[in-house]
Amino acid sequence: MEPSPNPSAVAAEAEAIRPRVRTDHHIWGIYIVLLIYSVIELFSASSQEVRVDDIYGPLVRHAQFLVIGFGLMLVIQHFHYRYVVKLIPYLIACSIIAMLYVLVAGVTINGARRGMRIAGMVILPAEFIKLAVALGVALIMSRYQVKGRRDVSTHGIVLCVVLTLVSSGLLFTQGLTNTLLLMAMSAAMMAIGGVGFRKFWAVMGFYVIVGLLAIGGKSLMAKNAAPSAEMREIAMLNKEEVGAGNVDDRSSTWRGRIERHFRLNKHLDTITDLNKQEQLSYIAQAHGGITGVGPGKSRENARLPLAFSDYIFAIIVEECGLVLSVFLLLCYVWLLGRAAYVGTQLRRTPACFLIIGCGVYIVIQALFHMAIVSGVFPVSGQPLPLISKGGTSVLATSIALGVMLSVSRHAARTGTADDTAATLELQSLPENLRNENPTQL
Repeated sequence: MEPSPNPSAVAAEAEAIRPRVRTDHHIWGIYIVLLIYSVIELFSASSQEVRVDDIYGPLVRHAQFLVIGFGLMLVIQHFHYRYVVKLIPYLIACSIIAMLYVLVAGVTINGARRGMRIAGMVILPAEFIKLAVALGVALIMSRYQVKGRRDVSTHGIVLCVVLTLVSSGLLFTQGLTNTLLLMAMSAAMMAIGGVGFRKFWAVMGFYVIVGLLAIGGKSLMAKNAAPSAEMREIAMLNKEEVGAGNVDDRSSTWRGRIERHFRLNKHLDTITDLNKQEQLSYIAQAHGGITGVGPGKSRENARLPLAFSDYIFAIIVEECGLVLSVFLLLCYVWLLGRAAYVGTQLRRTPACFLIIGCGVYIVIQALFHMAIVSGVFPVSGQPLPLISKGGTSVLATSIALGVMLSVSRHAARTGTADDTAATLELQSLPENLRNENPTQL
């Protein structure tokens, strides 16, 4: 019997003879466009944080995270994606542990425990757990792909559902949007991965039932619970009625937002403390018109709460107009389309699912943000990837882009004349991750 090849020796040999593939110019081009939007619009939208003695402070702080993210992206794209595969379980474990810590002793932001302090910075583990779920689902579906056809085994689907629901449960106290976003990412990955029709809709039905039960349970708890001292103070500052609905689980906030969202002609309502964000957002977008008022000329950036993060797309529409705002939307969609195109060219399942999973992670967040700001979804907080202010979001998005570039550079593709690199790639992967790309079946 011939001895099994040494994985490290195989990897070294593969690196030595692998033909150099140029980096994906589409992904880099989209990244550069997003950086341009980020720097210009973040500076304009940060007027509420600007001080007379430090007008460039917000932009400098944001640029620091962009530089760190750029460095992470360069490092990750240099290494073969097989190293990413090995690190995914550790990312999932660390993200879950960090979220558990936040629930117990985290920093309170906007009425909920959301962050943790590390080296003087506030880190939001929610951003990393969303990336961890996208990569985790990609890894599970790669491992449990049914050989010879486009489907995932029942065991694999159960693991995907468990990972999604556990992570959603940890995010549930922070906001309903993150919970729905994780379920949307999981559903998109299952649809792309070729999960059987009956299995897919069974999972979707299960997600709906669990979500409704969780929301109902939280609402019931809100009605019966007494408000905490912290929530009494927040209610008084927001000029809200102090009652049993003002509790830490924020279910009353979600319920109020949903009720206001489905009102007819809500854009005609008088501006109050409860609807200030959405109403000023609509005004900013209407003011922008088709061509916009120009960079730095926003009228609403000083009045719109969280214009630099949760509502930055409203400032983009106001300053850039409908045309350039739609172009930004198309850039995100183009990123997902490019990930899907590259994924269909790859030979191995892990490479295909990793690049598509990262694309789904970035683009679904962007679509959620734009849908919230434009009034399609109820009001909630969701950053616009790589553009909104928020160091954790920038870092997580940069890591995802680095993984996409790593796959596009190093994964073997179909249709190549020399199969040596593909053979060595196959041998360097764990045995349970050597399935053929399901999009080729």
